[in-house]
Amino acid sequence: MAAAATPAHSTDAKSNASNSTASKPTDAKPSKIAAKTLPYPHIFEPLNLGHTTLKNRIVMGSMHTGLEDRFYNYGKLAAYFAERAKGGVAMMITGGISPNRQGWLVPAGGTMNHQLDVLNHQRVTKAVHRHDSKIVMQILHSGRYGYHPFVVSASPIQSPISPFKPRQMSVNNIQSTIADYARAATLAKQAGYDGVEIMGSEGYLLNQFLSRHVNKRSDEYGGDIHGRMKFAVEIVEAVRQAVGDDFIIIFRLSMIDLVPDGNVFDEVVTVAQALQAAGVSLFNTGIGWHEARVPTIVTSVPRATFVDYTAELKKHVTIPIMAANRINMPDTAETILASGQADLIQMARPFLADPDWVNKAKKGQSDLINTCIACNQACLDHTFDNRRSTCLVNPRACYETELIYKPTKKPKKVAVVGGGVAGMSAATIAAKRGHKVTLFEAKDILGGQFNYAKVIPGKEEFFETIRYYINELKHQGVVVKLNTQVTSEMLEQGGYDHIVIATGVVPRSLVGKLEGADNPKVISYADLLSGNAAVGNTVAVIGAGGIGFDVSEYLTAAHGATLHELGAQTLKDPSYRPKAQSIKDWKKEWGVSTDAAYQTEGGLAKPEGITPVRQVFLLQRSTGRLGAGLNKTTGWVHRAHIKAHGVKQVAGVQYEKITNEGIWLTTAQGHSQLLRVDTIVVCAGQESVSALMPVLTDAKLNHSNKPSIQKGKTHYHIIGGAKLAAELDAKRAIRDGAELAARI
Repeated sequence: MAAAATPAHSTDAKSNASNSTASKPTDAKPSKIAAKTLPYPHIFEPLNLGHTTLKNRIVMGSMHTGLEDRFYNYGKLAAYFAERAKGGVAMMITGGISPNRQGWLVPAGGTMNHQLDVLNHQRVTKAVHRHDSKIVMQILHSGRYGYHPFVVSASPIQSPISPFKPRQMSVNNIQSTIADYARAATLAKQAGYDGVEIMGSEGYLLNQFLSRHVNKRSDEYGGDIHGRMKFAVEIVEAVRQAVGDDFIIIFRLSMIDLVPDGNVFDEVVTVAQALQAAGVSLFNTGIGWHEARVPTIVTSVPRATFVDYTAELKKHVTIPIMAANRINMPDTAETILASGQADLIQMARPFLADPDWVNKAKKGQSDLINTCIACNQACLDHTFDNRRSTCLVNPRACYETELIYKPTKKPKKVAVVGGGVAGMSAATIAAKRGHKVTLFEAKDILGGQFNYAKVIPGKEEFFETIRYYINELKHQGVVVKLNTQVTSEMLEQGGYDHIVIATGVVPRSLVGKLEGADNPKVISYADLLSGNAAVGNTVAVIGAGGIGFDVSEYLTAAHGATLHELGAQTLKDPSYRPKAQSIKDWKKEWGVSTDAAYQTEGGLAKPEGITPVRQVFLLQRSTGRLGAGLNKTTGWVHRAHIKAHGVKQVAGVQYEKITNEGIWLTTAQGHSQLLRVDTIVVCAGQESVSALMPVLTDAKLNHSNKPSIQKGKTHYHIIGGAKLAAELDAKRAIRDGAELAARI
């Protein structure tokens, strides 16, 4: 068992960690019993904090779901947290709750500053405590990141992610805000929370004070690190005094700012030791600011990229510290804990993807974990668009009271045609509810369009989704028939109660639409990404949507697998994983210090460019910026990637014809030009495959408006790409399957 870690409550902000009364937990040495009986013994070693004990080392980190901001959604919020508490996590941290109006993320955002707020939050804490889990409320003041006219900050410097310029906080405003934090913590304790997390990273208010990037003050709250940290230290002291010793205080501290004029590591250590002396119980890891031009949580960031900074800080403090960012599977978490790099593992989005992550790990069922692929499409993209968050691979996340998988009382015979993510989603959930399901797939591999996405360098996580579904289909007893070309007659003779058409899409061909499109040098993105076609040294990519960007990265990234050489058969092995970019190479490419005790401002370094393996031209017809329609939180990463990879971006072109020499274009200036290339890859959209869906009249059936019809006693349903062709829209496809399966 780990030794008790009693928080130090000294008010001397300059006290050294060695003088603290906190006792350091032992380096996660599991008991002999745990080591013999658990597949991940270090994960399931309890952590004694003195006044309370965490039952394991897994913490669900803060995620803003959108449910926090309106009191009438707290029943849904309680169900969301309860499901994850039931899933075995030791402690959870809520989305950001503001201590006052100035700290709102959005107008009238979630706050904790009134007794009426306590009643709403009690619904959450009671729901969690029924399942022997702890819950901590995050106090978040947005500072200059707020989307409202009341924003304040250390200095009147506008952020690049909000249209509102902040007012510089006066000393009186600072003092009143300190009192607001203490009041919010007091009310949180009354509401039944086990503690609070004070958000001091990711570029929010306290981070704005801590860093020279924003803090240009010359008074007692500015200047050197001792002045810049004064606000944060006084907040912790006030909160500790208000809540007493029997309450968890987590401080989320930026390990590395990744912005110009950010702190150096020695300053991070100084802040951490002062906060520990002020009364912090645990440190949580923050990485980068939201405005940083270095990605920190997208899927192309290698797993556990930033753990070395957390491990370095652990040497300088005596209270437990959590590792975070791009940790999504038990083997990674276990390795971090076993090596002593951290005392706890904080994961956020992995619990959107699978609320039962902890219980599955405890049972040795990691192969059944629905892994977070860090796509951000349904979580952060929704958050920044002021929409309710959910999860691409788990559409039930944040919809626990609405999307319910009740066991059926009347099992039906169900056929699902198509083994892409829409079909697999429908099949697994229908079988989970008790229906008798058969899944048909024309090819010899499941996964559909995900089989193309998974081979893009930086998207290796997509293999995990296919692995999950393959294992879940087996676990739920679905009969899977590969290499089966289904006909209407087969379906009619099968005696099915429900038939789900999930036959997906095919790439749109330019044959008959562009002269020379049948030239052998023209291939589709499917031909390329399945390994069935080779490419030359110069390539033109037609279409600058998401697939065009993916293909451009695939063709230029030095660390990508060459599928034509590997052989397509390799990709059909469920255990195969291509070698991802190394952490060291990733840091060099993006300009991040490889020194865990970095002394460069913000931990930034000079990026080291890569030599692309071939020349690529990315073409689009419209005259706007290429990639304008990409997702908000990840699009800038893709645009930066292809620019760094030397991809030539050409907008406003018209395609004239394709010859053996290349492709003839009319430029935006009206000039005819031959682009000499060896290969042309077509990424011009998709077309639905829906021939198996019966039609009611001679008129074409509008599948998006009539996704279900009845023919005799059989109900036909159409979902995913077969219903509506869109560019690899896995979020909609998986949700279509889940919602249909919940209704059958």
